[in-house]
Amino acid sequence: MSIHLYYFFLVIISVLSLVALNLLFQSRKSKNLPPGPPYLPIVGNLHQLKQPLHRCLYELSQKYGKVFSLWFGSRLVVVVSSQTAAQECFSKNDIVLANRPYFLVGKYIAYNYTTLVSSPYGDHWRNLRRIVATEVLSTHRLDSFLEIRRDEILRLVQKLALKASTNDDDFARVELSSMFSEMAYNTIMRMVSGKRYYGDDCDVTDVEEAKLFREIIKELMVLAAADNPGDFIALLRWFRLDDLEKRLKRISKRTDSFLQGLVDEHRSSMRNTNTMIDHLLTLQHSHPEYYTDQIIKGLILAMMVAGTETSAITIEWALSNLLNHPQVLEKARMELDTHVGQDRLLEEDDLTKLTYLHNIISETLRLYPAAPMLLPHLSAQDCTLGGYHVPRNTLVFVNAWAIHRDPDLWAQSSTFMPQRFENADANNNPYGFMPFGMGRRACPGSGLAQRTLGLTLGSLIQCFDWKRIGEEEVDMTEGHGTLMSKAIPLEAQCKARPIITKIFSQ
Repeated sequence: MSIHLYYFFLVIISVLSLVALNLLFQSRKSKNLPPGPPYLPIVGNLHQLKQPLHRCLYELSQKYGKVFSLWFGSRLVVVVSSQTAAQECFSKNDIVLANRPYFLVGKYIAYNYTTLVSSPYGDHWRNLRRIVATEVLSTHRLDSFLEIRRDEILRLVQKLALKASTNDDDFARVELSSMFSEMAYNTIMRMVSGKRYYGDDCDVTDVEEAKLFREIIKELMVLAAADNPGDFIALLRWFRLDDLEKRLKRISKRTDSFLQGLVDEHRSSMRNTNTMIDHLLTLQHSHPEYYTDQIIKGLILAMMVAGTETSAITIEWALSNLLNHPQVLEKARMELDTHVGQDRLLEEDDLTKLTYLHNIISETLRLYPAAPMLLPHLSAQDCTLGGYHVPRNTLVFVNAWAIHRDPDLWAQSSTFMPQRFENADANNNPYGFMPFGMGRRACPGSGLAQRTLGLTLGSLIQCFDWKRIGEEEVDMTEGHGTLMSKAIPLEAQCKARPIITKIFSQ
């Protein structure tokens, strides 16, 4: 294409975009669309978005209301930041908003929108949801993986104990972010395939396989969180002004090849071990139409992406909060010493007795939800939210972070106060607290997450004394991206408690 023809098309598209946006602006007035800021031709309001996105949208909601609209290119977006509107989303409009938008990430990484997270609402999605609920994340299946969770947390404790022991009775300085992340990935991948891919004690015999897995995970996380204007401005894709699509194609091929290799390895070995892959392959023999290789790979992918960093990030935020509130840490330690003691390591069965530990986790999820913006929904037909008209094919974003900090719902809403969850008001406020989403598209892994968070954080409190690096509080600045990680990875000082000697002497 010549440069003159390129600019000719650019001008034509710009003019058409101006006309279309003008018509859309008139439509906003005539159809009672939610209010919103002025926008530019072609880009809409994309130029106004800043990171962290949840804070940017919260600031806009303060000016335009808790239900407001934006234009992402030529696509209408409605942002919900109120409990009442969120309740409308996940009650009367739950089926209407059960679809997901078609983004490039879903096309290339999520097997052409066929995974549980990206699939549109319908028979295929219901089948996937049934498989996950009954065969992957049921209470029985989670109980069968108890030894894996226990062992990975014990390895984490042992790693910290070795670092602490080098300084005798003094506190040892430790970097925790990478440890939490490695523990989370090893836990999930042992559940999925029986293999550990991280750490010096990694048990993958093929060094190249472990290296490939780490590279794939690193690139997947970068691309999954990447801003992609091409999803909203077709012009960028038509003229190939963004190389994101090429990168997505490359990583999708590498990921699929890796996952297919795992499936084929388990199929050929017929080990019948307690892994997710072996269980699903057994079911494939009797119901091949429901348990295809692609469905199995999609389920593995969902576990890898959704069940790892989210847990690691939450543990990091929780411990950061405890370091900044030593009185809360001390109260949690007393609860553990009372109900568990220092003669044995915390077990999952003990968690039901540790109400204050649960309150700490809930308060962490309230203030620092791993996914501050719930995954976007797509309206299947016209509906109303907050008294406003929401047309078919509108993107709907729910700002869980803003709702979790709404002063109308939460007293001292920005303050870390675990005791608030002792009150019935906090526990009976489902649409004001949604760290795992709500409705049909809520995260099915919340049960696994709660077990992992409780057992890990409880073990860290039981086994070590903790304090900050210096007198200054731990920096709680949020990083950028889809997941709300810490901008500055957590470092702290720890010292082994008496239970460490008893655990490892046994």
